[in-house]
Amino acid sequence: MARTRTTRSREGAATRLLARLAVLAAIGAVAVLVRALGQGGLLVAGAGLLGLIVCAVGVWWFLAHRGAVRLFGAVTAGAAPVSVLVLFTQQGLWQTALVSSLCWGATLTLSRAALRRSRPERPMRATAAPRPQRPVLIMNPKSGGGKVGRLGLVERAEELGARVILLDPTVPADVAALARRAVTEGADLLGVAGGDGTQALVAAVAAEHGLPFLVIPAGTRNHFAMDLGLDRSDPSRCLDALTDGEELRVDLGDVAGRAFVNTVSFGVYADVVQRPEYRDDKAGTALNLMPDLLLGEGVRRLDARVDGTALSSQQALLVSNNPYVLPDEPVGGGRRPRLDGGELGVLGIRVESAAQAADLAVRGPQSTGLTVMTAHRVEVTSFVEEIPVAVDGEALRMATPVVCSLRPAALRVLVPRDRPGIVVPAPPVDWRRLLDLAFGRTGRTPEGETRA
Repeated sequence: MARTRTTRSREGAATRLLARLAVLAAIGAVAVLVRALGQGGLLVAGAGLLGLIVCAVGVWWFLAHRGAVRLFGAVTAGAAPVSVLVLFTQQGLWQTALVSSLCWGATLTLSRAALRRSRPERPMRATAAPRPQRPVLIMNPKSGGGKVGRLGLVERAEELGARVILLDPTVPADVAALARRAVTEGADLLGVAGGDGTQALVAAVAAEHGLPFLVIPAGTRNHFAMDLGLDRSDPSRCLDALTDGEELRVDLGDVAGRAFVNTVSFGVYADVVQRPEYRDDKAGTALNLMPDLLLGEGVRRLDARVDGTALSSQQALLVSNNPYVLPDEPVGGGRRPRLDGGELGVLGIRVESAAQAADLAVRGPQSTGLTVMTAHRVEVTSFVEEIPVAVDGEALRMATPVVCSLRPAALRVLVPRDRPGIVVPAPPVDWRRLLDLAFGRTGRTPEGETRA
């Protein structure tokens, strides 16, 4: 007991030190600008903010218009940061800007370290798993540019005792039906080497029958595998779970009765992925459609009810199986820290002018154009009877209203014990809590909380 108290005391002291250093670095960043007011410190802050605003306006013009306006927007977005750097150099302010930026970077790094230590992220709980005796793996040889064949996944899986169902890329396949047939034939594990859309379809069958599910990231992006901590650069390592694995219980999303493992997208992105040419030219197709989707005549807007909160006239709406960390975070941005939280993540976007784009760039999550929420149920409506929907990147159309919900702990995922992709995301900076950690009375509770 005494040793435990000593350890907690040391951890509390380290947390307090990090918090105080973060506050000191923040004071230093401000002090550098204040000290340099006469030599242009105010110009450093003003020019940096103006450059950010002009860059955001340029990006908006580039996305929402065509022709000369789009070209002017591209030039403006590129010229803004360059002009700020040139100004700092010509006015001899680059040292002030550099020191202030370094102090601010140190502030964010130290504050997040202190906040992370004060409330450690509880990892997803893994339990011991028996070795499957009759595993069946469905592999798509076309996914990820041919990763299945290039990395010898079929041969490796068969060496480990798995039965492999290799899809014929020239013939459309009902992977859910194949998975159900495998279950009736005695499979005690289902797995997929393919993209996230295919993963979701087979995962639904595994959850339905209470079987473990093996994820082999052989697709293009493999977001589900990334958030499970799997090695996306070497999918064959995931097969180690067949002989030395452990089990995670994760949530499974549901949209109108169809399972999803990552996201359901409505609005702009869902419209873009409906186009046949999108698969071969993603960027070109998106740029060609953006002006019509953002500002064109008859633009479709979405309304949603997020639990008890109404969202109106959204251009884009993203519903995720557990919330994502916002992509501007230095560690873990654009990822989900856990998949067993029992909540949907909701991200709504409504930006209709250059001014709103600038507001979004400056204020981020506090902008009126961006809504970030969590929920247990999301109902999406529109003035039309059927809307385009992208489920884990797959283009579909669904009748309105479209309801998204979550099946908590519905999926048993078999993973290898060694998962090099696990990343603990940085917590958001809470200045009030940081000051409490730095100058209040802190101590770690048995649950790992820190109280002030």
